[in-house]
This record gives sequence, structure tokens and C-alpha cells, in this order.
Amino acid sequence: MLHPAAPASGKLPFVVWLLAAGTFLMGTTEFVIAGILPDIAPDLGASVSHAGLLITAFAVGMIVGGPTMALATLRLPQRLTLVLALAVFAAGHIVAALTGSFTVVLAARFVTALATGAFWAVGFVIATTAAGLANATRAVSVMMGGLTLANVVGVPAGSLAGHVTGWRGLFWALAALAALAAAVIGRFIPRMKRHVPVSVRGEIRALRQGRLWLALAAAVLIMGGVLATYTYVTLLLTDRAGIPAGAVPLVLVAFGAGALGGTAIGGRFGDRRPMTTTIPAAAATALVLLALIPLSTTPAAAIALIFLMALTGFTINPVVTALAVHFADDAPTLTSALTTSAYNTGIAVGSALAGQALASSLGLSGPALVGAVFAGLTLLPLIALALALRRGATRIIAHGTPEGQVPASRDIASASSTRL
Repeated sequence: MLHPAAPASGKLPFVVWLLAAGTFLMGTTEFVIAGILPDIAPDLGASVSHAGLLITAFAVGMIVGGPTMALATLRLPQRLTLVLALAVFAAGHIVAALTGSFTVVLAARFVTALATGAFWAVGFVIATTAAGLANATRAVSVMMGGLTLANVVGVPAGSLAGHVTGWRGLFWALAALAALAAAVIGRFIPRMKRHVPVSVRGEIRALRQGRLWLALAAAVLIMGGVLATYTYVTLLLTDRAGIPAGAVPLVLVAFGAGALGGTAIGGRFGDRRPMTTTIPAAAATALVLLALIPLSTTPAAAIALIFLMALTGFTINPVVTALAVHFADDAPTLTSALTTSAYNTGIAVGSALAGQALASSLGLSGPALVGAVFAGLTLLPLIALALALRRGATRIIAHGTPEGQVPASRDIASASSTRL
């Protein structure tokens, strides 16, 4: 296991905030394309709908590339992996900014996503290790808060910059910021000593745990539920709630504020009471999405419910991510990458099904209904996980733990389940 280097106090170490800044930068790149597609498409000789493949390519790169790059870089020093990921990230943006070929830009987006997956996988491991077991979920919530903040601040600012300077100017700026981040991370991220040698076989062996897959299933379902609704929220707000198109960005800021709040809540309470934090949050998300169907005709109700959807839904993410890393014990890198793949899988599947529901007789109510079903199904793996952790805690108590001795790291989550 990596050596926990957290301070004795509850204050998170500086490296966690530094990694959060990296996720902010990469999260901005992932989502900003949606706001500048009308500028990119004609410049590359493509239709707007065809240029949408630039978003798809990034999502596929994250789903496939995260685990692949986690294994490919497993034996590299973790600090070097982060620096190389940022360097590839910068290079991808430079190549895209220099070319006039849509195919080359598409390939650059895919490669950039591979680098992003590698950064997040290793970053989550470093953050939880540096924070220590008692603050692991808080550390994950701060890193994921960087991604959420990217949606609230980075994407609107990036879209504005893209309209002012052109999309190529935006890509040059992102490349420069990535190069700066690589230099800072190379300087301030400490070397992390490993107590056991790393191996691909050990990483894969960690995937045999059923409770790990329960945590990943919860990640897929809750993200699919929230993003199924969020993908088509503009239509819901304008055509159903009657909110002017010019006011929609303000509502999206409310969604982002809710997501930040939910991530902070999950990080604050998830370390001590993981299941009593996540199970009520999943149930509340399902109820909020169901309420959105009849109440979204009223602007005030629609705005409030979208805020609550983000608040409750994003509470779950840092908790299940931290649990997944705990379950992997001495082989957390591949597991960390799989959590990123799980979230992107949920986004892809939830959005696709929501689109089909929107085109059906359900109309504008379809995406919220799909989201409610996904959020409700999230309860199944969470409840199963709570039962599994309870059984693990019972075994620890039955066998006894010498007074003053801390349980092994792979049993931390089970021990914490005594406070479900």
C-alpha cells in the first residue's frame, strides 16, 4: 500500500488541491467542446452533428483509456505519470490547433482523453494516500469538485474565450495551462513510497471482489440518472418551464452549485458514514427526478428541483469512488481508473436512453423519467454493498481486534460499516 502521508489534523495536504486544479483543467477540455461546436464544425468542413463526434471520441477515450493507461503506466513513478499525462494533454491540443483535418482533431481528442484517464486514475490514488484513510473521501470530493467547478466556471469561460479568440486560440490556451500544470506538479507532488511491489496481476486480482463491482455499479447508475436529465435540461427549461433561453445559463449555474454542494457533503460525511450518506441520497435523487415530471411546468419549481437533483446525486460520487479505492487495498490504480470509466459509461448510456425517451411519446418528460429509474436502481447495489460491509464488520468484531490496533486497510470500509 502507498504510505499515507496525511497530517495529523483534518486539514487536507496541498497536493490534493493541486490535483483538483488538474481535474479542473481537464474537465474544462472534456465539456467545453459542446459550447464551441458551431465554430469548429465549419472550420473543419463538417456539420455540427458530425462534429459532435469530438465529444463522443473523448468519452470513449475515457471509458477505454482510463484502465488501459493505468496498466500501461503502472510501473512508472506516479509523479512522472502525472507529468507525462499533462504533456500528452498539451501536445494533443497543439496538434488540434495546427491542423485543418477533422480526422486529425478527432484522433487528438481521443489521445487527450487517454491522458486524462491516466491523470485521474493516478491522481485519485495519490490524493487518497496523501490525505490518509480518515480523510480519503474528502480528498476524492475535492478532486471531483475540480471537475464540477469546470462545468460551472471553466466551460462558460472557455466557451466565451473560444468565441472571442476562435477555437484554435482556446486550444492554445489549454495547451499552455497544461504545460504550466506539468511544471508545477513535477515540482510539488512528492514521491510516494510503496510498501509492496506493483504488478499487473495484482491490479487485476483486486477486481475479484464483489463489493468493488457494487460500488462501480452505483457509480454508473447514479451518473446515468443525473446526466440523462441534464443532457436535455435546456429543452425542459425553455419548452416546458417557459424559461427564456437567455436565462438558461443561470439555471445551469444553479445545477453546478448543487453539484459542488453535493460533492462537499459526500466528502464531509462519507468517510464516517458511507452508506447512511449514499442510500438516502440515491432515494432522494429518484424522488426529485420523479417530482420534476409534473412540476417542471413551473419555472421556480423546475429550477429548485434541478438544483436538488445535482445536490443529492453528486453526494454519492466521492463516497463510492473512495470505497472502490479502499477495496483494492495494495492495487488501487486500475480500480481508480475503472471508477472514471464507470462515470463516463453512465453518462453515455443515460444520455442515449434519455434521447430515445425524448423522441418517444414521453416527450420532454422522458429524460427525467429515465433519470428517475436509473437513480432508483442505484439503491440496489448500494443496499447490497451495505449488507456486504455489515457482514464484514461482523466478522471483524467476531474475530476481535487487539485494543489500539488499526484494522488492515482492506478492512477499513468494513469496519466503518458499523456506523452505516
